[in-house]
Amino acid sequence: MTGRVLGAGLRQRHLAMIALGGAIGAGLFVGSGVGIAAAGPGILVAYALAGVLTVLVMRMLGEMSAARPVTGSFAEHARRAFGPWAGLLAGWMYWALLVVSVAAEAVAAAHIAGGWVPAVPGWAWVAVFMSVFTVSNLAGVRNFGELEFWFAGLKIAAIAGFLLLGVVVLAGLLPGSPSPGAAHLLHDGGFLPHGWHGVAVGVVAAVFAFGGLETVTIAAAECEDPVRAVRAGVRAVMWRVAVCYLGSMAVIVTLVPWNAPGVADGPYAAVMDRIGVPGAADLMKAVVLVALLSAMNANIYGSSRMLYALVGRGDAPRVLGRLGRSGVPYAAVLASAAFGFVSVVLSMVWPRTVFPFLLHSIGAAILIVWALIAASHLRLGGPSVRALVALAGIGAVLAFMLGDADSRTQLLTTGGWALALLVLAWVRSLRNARTGRGTDPLPS
Repeated sequence: MTGRVLGAGLRQRHLAMIALGGAIGAGLFVGSGVGIAAAGPGILVAYALAGVLTVLVMRMLGEMSAARPVTGSFAEHARRAFGPWAGLLAGWMYWALLVVSVAAEAVAAAHIAGGWVPAVPGWAWVAVFMSVFTVSNLAGVRNFGELEFWFAGLKIAAIAGFLLLGVVVLAGLLPGSPSPGAAHLLHDGGFLPHGWHGVAVGVVAAVFAFGGLETVTIAAAECEDPVRAVRAGVRAVMWRVAVCYLGSMAVIVTLVPWNAPGVADGPYAAVMDRIGVPGAADLMKAVVLVALLSAMNANIYGSSRMLYALVGRGDAPRVLGRLGRSGVPYAAVLASAAFGFVSVVLSMVWPRTVFPFLLHSIGAAILIVWALIAASHLRLGGPSVRALVALAGIGAVLAFMLGDADSRTQLLTTGGWALALLVLAWVRSLRNARTGRGTDPLPS
């Protein structure tokens, strides 16, 4: 480490949009189709339950981060609550989640762009996207925040337009598109066509889709007024995401049959086709592309700051803690982006083996992070009904995944990754005990 500190160039308006950039991506625009296929209209219940769990976790995280706005956020809270092993586990689990997500988003974005310009190969699109957002993250935190503000703003505007159009159709105000009323909610196999098991599958899909909101507290350390910014940012993010997710799901399952062709692969495009919007497919592809690029930008940021925090605690190589003149941890940015590049190469060379394994290995990572957040709040703040309810909810989701054949592999591979990190933490503690060496203080 150089002794220098991260820059403080983010403003409050940037903070909320950075979190939205990480949270509203492929999980909403594409992954939600999997949840709808499993739960039918019951996806509304699934997203409501996952939303409540998300709100509980984010409220607790917001309180801890407002009291102590440091780089590394929940990893540092876990470290204070339970010791170095918890900080190492939370930090590396979240870093892995973000960098593998960056690779998945880059591949998906290249697929969309390649459909429009087939003469350009997929790897070239990936190289362009990764290079652009690596540069944006190296250019200074305020420049990054401004870019993400407009990216996320376009995304929110697209969802707002989708919701408004849906309301107009449901009210019967769009010529040529009669309102279906509640027919699709009740008459296509019922509200719960696959019972509560389908709802549980939808909850799992929804929880993963909500992941990424935590970035708002990571970014707080680089705000001009971190305490005020994190409190306002957490509140704003929670209700905006709730409207985007729950509102979107309500429009989709009300306007089109949940089991209609195309819904599982692209629910938003299916709605636009149902309404008869000209060029609906390309329009939704453009929206999804913006969402993917925004998520890539935000996740490179979040992963680099988490890696920098891990360096500060002695949990990552010291060379990755180097800062540029503007206070940007350029070594951590380059390392996080490099892993994204490597993951993309793996996805192209071994699309059916290695890359799916990476995705599965971090499939339940967000649940482990959330559990550590709730447990840290309970340990640092004393008895808390919110923490107990959140831990019970997380435990229920994990128990369902263990009992569900389709989800068990994700849980077990994530558990293997967590176990490896715990072994690493144990080895580090033995080494430090022998040498009498502690860890470096973390810059703010």
